[in-house]
Amino acid sequence: MGTAYPRAPVGASTQGRVKPAPLMDRYAPLRRRTIALVGLMGVGKSSVGRRLASALNLPFRDADAEVEAAAGRSIADIFAALGEPAFRDGERRVITRLLEGPPHVLATGGGAFMNEETRALIKQRAVSVWLKADLDILARRIGRKDSRPLIAGKDPMEVLQAQAEARYPVYSQSDVIVETGDAAHHVTVGQVIEALTSYLGEPAE
Repeated sequence: MGTAYPRAPVGASTQGRVKPAPLMDRYAPLRRRTIALVGLMGVGKSSVGRRLASALNLPFRDADAEVEAAAGRSIADIFAALGEPAFRDGERRVITRLLEGPPHVLATGGGAFMNEETRALIKQRAVSVWLKADLDILARRIGRKDSRPLIAGKDPMEVLQAQAEARYPVYSQSDVIVETGDAAHHVTVGQVIEALTSYLGEPAE
């Protein structure tokens, strides 16, 4: 049986004792505002966003999934039945609603940041991160899927080149730009955290 030591009386001095330091929240500065990921299709906004949200202990929201849930139909069906303008209007309203909520990681659709009203709202209520990769990498990725209405029956590289020409000048207004290359998603998450840390302030030690 071990030796029993008397407890210090209530109110007794604790001078000289070392209190354990409280655990610091390393990424607190990164959780103060929503982090909105922007970029062309195939760059990994949803996949990277989920991992980023997990790393920062934030909720994750996918704008495309939220639009589908609100409309009760797939994006492909929305495009086919109502056209792209109707989709963009619904997308704008959904993103507005999401940005009114608590901080989270938000994966936006490739064209969302092109909407002036949506872009202004993101700038006001979130930190925007442009995930950028070479077009040949993106073309290879999206070429594996046939569910994207913007490339249905078209050459993926031609679509991406046209989008890059139109969208890159606007994407460049993002707060943070991360060149992802063809890195694994967990590597990109590290790059995003590093870039956000540099932009928003050093993490607590």
